[in-house]
Amino acid sequence: MNEYQIDLAHTVALGSIDDEDHHQVQKLLDSEDPVLRAAFSQEVRDTKEALSLLAAATAATPSPALRARLLAAIAAEEPPVAS
Repeated sequence: MNEYQIDLAHTVALGSIDDEDHHQVQKLLDSEDPVLRAAFSQEVRDTKEALSLLAAATAATPSPALRARLLAAIAAEEPPVAS
């Protein structure tokens, strides 16, 4: 896989793919190259696993004040203000 294809796999794993990238991913998955398809799918899986491990390792309970502000912002459907 080339660097662009690896970046596409990371974008898929993050769930932040746009229409243009989606088209490129579909072309890659429709490719007649089974090695490329397998490598791409494995990169997506590996990236998702790494992100999951990172999230678990860095998870923190929000302070009561932050939690209250976020829940209030959600209830009011307004974006929270960072402080």
